[in-house]
Amino acid sequence: MDQHVDVVIVGAGLSGINVAYRLQERCPELTYAILERREQLGGTWDLFRYPGIRSDSDIYTLSFPFNPWTGQDAIVDGHDIWEYLTETAHKFGIDQHIEYGVRVGGADWSSSEARWHLTATNADGPVTYTSRFVVFCTGYYDYDQPYDPGFQGLDDFAGQVVHPQFWPEDLDYQDKSVVVIGSGATAVTLVPALAAGGAGHVTMLQRTPTYVLGQPKHDPIADGLRKVLPGKAAHQVIRAKNTTLNWALYQACRRWPDKMRGLLRKGALASLGDEQLVDEHFTPPYNPWEQRLCIAPKGDLYTAIKDGSADVVTGHIDRFVEKGIQLTDGRVVEADIVVTATGLSIQLAGGIDISLDGERRNLSDSYAYYGAMISDLPNAAVCIGYINLSWTMRSDMTARFIAKVLRRLVDTRMDVVVPRVPDDIGESGPFMDMQSGYLARAAHLMPRATQQYPWAIRQNFMVDAWHTNRADLDNGLVWSRAREAARA
Repeated sequence: MDQHVDVVIVGAGLSGINVAYRLQERCPELTYAILERREQLGGTWDLFRYPGIRSDSDIYTLSFPFNPWTGQDAIVDGHDIWEYLTETAHKFGIDQHIEYGVRVGGADWSSSEARWHLTATNADGPVTYTSRFVVFCTGYYDYDQPYDPGFQGLDDFAGQVVHPQFWPEDLDYQDKSVVVIGSGATAVTLVPALAAGGAGHVTMLQRTPTYVLGQPKHDPIADGLRKVLPGKAAHQVIRAKNTTLNWALYQACRRWPDKMRGLLRKGALASLGDEQLVDEHFTPPYNPWEQRLCIAPKGDLYTAIKDGSADVVTGHIDRFVEKGIQLTDGRVVEADIVVTATGLSIQLAGGIDISLDGERRNLSDSYAYYGAMISDLPNAAVCIGYINLSWTMRSDMTARFIAKVLRRLVDTRMDVVVPRVPDDIGESGPFMDMQSGYLARAAHLMPRATQQYPWAIRQNFMVDAWHTNRADLDNGLVWSRAREAARA
């Protein structure tokens, strides 16, 4: 028999826990279940186990506004984030609603029933669920298959190749030469962690430099505020401070790119003390925040390079050879272990087959309504965080919006709500629009967004929050009862 709840949340990571809390807060009469394919909650923070795994966003904005962070560090390790998520889910009873080991394969909307039918598998075999509403909190990348650049000659390499997404627990890199391919957040995290963890030498092999900003791991202002204010009040002030600073940094990079490029270069030069090194390896050909800006807590990447335990090589890879990696200019970067931190593969809605009355829907043919709902998709939402700010700043905004929509469904005794795109929608682009490789590669897979609300998502917290929190739910949404919807 089908298991029925009012709301199904797919995914028990940061977004899933966030949506569950806002649902309990605003619509306590609704039943819900969180379907999690893994055996633990946490999503990203349970999946990734590589050395040094951490957030490159401060924890005060990454943590939930309803459960203040009480630890000492501002930039924290992945395991600490996982423990925080576990504690939050337990504290608010959310963990009682999680069903683990459930992999959702399909979600079909029945117009005649005004219900979602979800097909899934667990340890006992196939299982089905029905719900009035479904929220996809699955993140935006493929858990099973990271991006594969298609390196040539892998079989010729005498050493070991690993990917950070599937880090071997028993990997022995002590006193060995390790090459980390990539220059994004994962590589910037791994290089100093491997160097400090006993690797013989670590090389970051990058095709293109990345802006790296050294940032304190500790926040003395936060410490001071927590001494004079109650815990929740202190957290709100710290969160507002950090949100404003991060937002201002992003806006400054977009408005005054040359000036910010100079400031970032000056910071790298102060840390490394070598102008040629900075110009060759830490001066990207693009403006700050055209791609994601990376954070180095306490400047640990710069420290590892300066003390000689790590270095950087910039060049294009030709192929793998027996002793390492050969570049197109003929150089060979020798390695015992190669870590391919080459990026993620984008996958929306967890790769679930979404259909309406049996007819499959392609999300790339749709538009995002306040970045939360999908045009022509009834009683459904997707929770995606920011890519230029802490994930939670966007996911909590979306979670509160979803709860607002559900509250209206209940109060008006409506059964169906669906976004409808106007004929004059105008020009559009991918709703996650940034030049970073993993996003650019997947632009054709994404729902569309415009520059006008409610069909916009700006990657600008202040603007998005102003419009989303004041959303007119009659503008762009069509509400109906089941019989009326079936006739339509």
